[in-house]
Amino acid sequence: MLSVLRVHLPSDIPIVGCELTPYVLLRRPDKSVATDDVPETAPLDGHFLRYKWYRIQSDRKVAVCSIHPSEQATLQCLGCVKAKIPVAKSYHCSPKCFSDAWQHHRVLHDRAASAVNENGNEEEELFGRFNSSGSGVINTSLSGSASSTSLTNGSAPLYPAAITQRSGGETWFEVGRSKTYTPTADDIGHVLKFECVVVDAETKLPVGHVNTILTSRVIPAPSPSPRRLISVNGVDMMGHLDSDGRISSSGTFTVLSYNILADVYATSELYSYCPSWALSWPYRRQNLLREIVGYRADIVCLQEVQSDHFEEYFAPELDKHGYQALYKRKTNEVYMGNLHTIDGCATFFRRDRFSHVKKYEVEFNKAAQSLTDAVVPSTQKKTALNRLVKDNVALIAVLEAKFTNQGVENPGKRQLLCVANTHVNVQQDLKDVKLWQVHTLMKGLEKIAASADIPMLVCGDFNAVPGSAPHALLAMGKVDAMHPDLLVDPLGILRPPSKLIHQLPLVSAYSSFARMGVGLGLEQQRRRLDPTTNEPLFTNCTRDFIGTLDYIFYTADSLSVESLLELLDEDSLRKDTALPSPEWSSDHIALLAEFRCKPRVRR
Repeated sequence: MLSVLRVHLPSDIPIVGCELTPYVLLRRPDKSVATDDVPETAPLDGHFLRYKWYRIQSDRKVAVCSIHPSEQATLQCLGCVKAKIPVAKSYHCSPKCFSDAWQHHRVLHDRAASAVNENGNEEEELFGRFNSSGSGVINTSLSGSASSTSLTNGSAPLYPAAITQRSGGETWFEVGRSKTYTPTADDIGHVLKFECVVVDAETKLPVGHVNTILTSRVIPAPSPSPRRLISVNGVDMMGHLDSDGRISSSGTFTVLSYNILADVYATSELYSYCPSWALSWPYRRQNLLREIVGYRADIVCLQEVQSDHFEEYFAPELDKHGYQALYKRKTNEVYMGNLHTIDGCATFFRRDRFSHVKKYEVEFNKAAQSLTDAVVPSTQKKTALNRLVKDNVALIAVLEAKFTNQGVENPGKRQLLCVANTHVNVQQDLKDVKLWQVHTLMKGLEKIAASADIPMLVCGDFNAVPGSAPHALLAMGKVDAMHPDLLVDPLGILRPPSKLIHQLPLVSAYSSFARMGVGLGLEQQRRRLDPTTNEPLFTNCTRDFIGTLDYIFYTADSLSVESLLELLDEDSLRKDTALPSPEWSSDHIALLAEFRCKPRVRR
């Protein structure tokens, strides 16, 4: 007979919007063990599995800490309440939690104060100085007078009318009847219960005991402050993206580049500082999707997209938002794991803004084979290939704009755009391989440029810091013969250095912050640039490394930068130690630029 051997949840901390999928281990009638579902529509040997989810609502209201959402709150900031800051952000689990968060928490107060233009004296009276005994904090066990209806964490409880069961000050509401369940805002602060039982298909009665799991209290999904789009023309937009998600001026388009950190690399060993629930793929995927969709970019270049996640999640989900998808999986000559978990580059574009003309795939392994056949003595071929074959790829898409670029000569002419999306080899000791991969990509793009006068974008994670040889080749079109990176060349593939050139007039989009005039947001952004390279201080921030590895390059003779997504401040990320964190689900930050096509001038 069918029986349930074991039931457990991969993560016991449920988060709003994150699907919960219990692991149910079965013994089938033939004594084999399986995890397959046995629904009522396809019973096994006259039996099927029935699932139920309940929300356990205690009569006592519970608030959740705004910093550590898996912890119950024990104190509330009165300053937040008086300043009408969302109540969920006012709760803390301990005085230490509040003091540690104060530097960032006070920004909420400052924003609220400037929004209503309060004077300084009143603010002082409201919040007090944190170091003084008053501190503006009420410390209660949240069972006294502070336990008002506001402690529902800001959500209006809309529970089903039918009360399923009630016992000892608890009410159980049935919330689901399938194997999976996605917590809603109504579940915040409550424990969920999962039940699984074998049912007789004829009598519809349970057979054997009911297997149950209780979760921790449901926590709200962290919501980082939206990043603003900042004009580099001195005309400040400063706003968030408009209701259509785009700046409405004609002839402009936005491009996003983002290494989303593949699940296969997101291990608790590497990122031990990130809570396990925030590192889990069910949480990260919905948080990444929310962030990506929120930018509403016309073109999206993602790196480290696992092939199974592309097919099962990102392609179908972004399709719902009007995006067409292109994908290039890494080659797998080195990779020893499951083929489905190999990552690659994914490029998405809005169907209402662009149409697909052509796709080119660059496999650096194939280029390595050609190179070794041509220049490496046969006795050294194996050594050379071991060094050069690293599975990295690039995906190049030629798109045609569906919008018009006003003021351009030849108004009837097609507006094409070439977008390259790549992820260059990560190993720091293989400086020659990184440079060779970038040079190979540049040669390929030059061929496309020679066949069509076409604006170009080169996006991705180049695993090269500003000032390195790959960055110099991209930004300057050449590498100085005395560059220290050229000392690492055991195969002699970088000689002579004079061949390391390209003719594309590439400029890094984020360097526009350094060149442009004055504006409300520009000064703050300039402070987030490295003054020697005019690149961001970082695009990758882990506990052990902080620096810039990601870029959006554009051909400056055919495109101009209109605005850029603001850079993040290191201090704001360090409150969670580093990336990834509950707020930001990759160890990289997203880069986004808005471009305008310039009147065409033959290169």
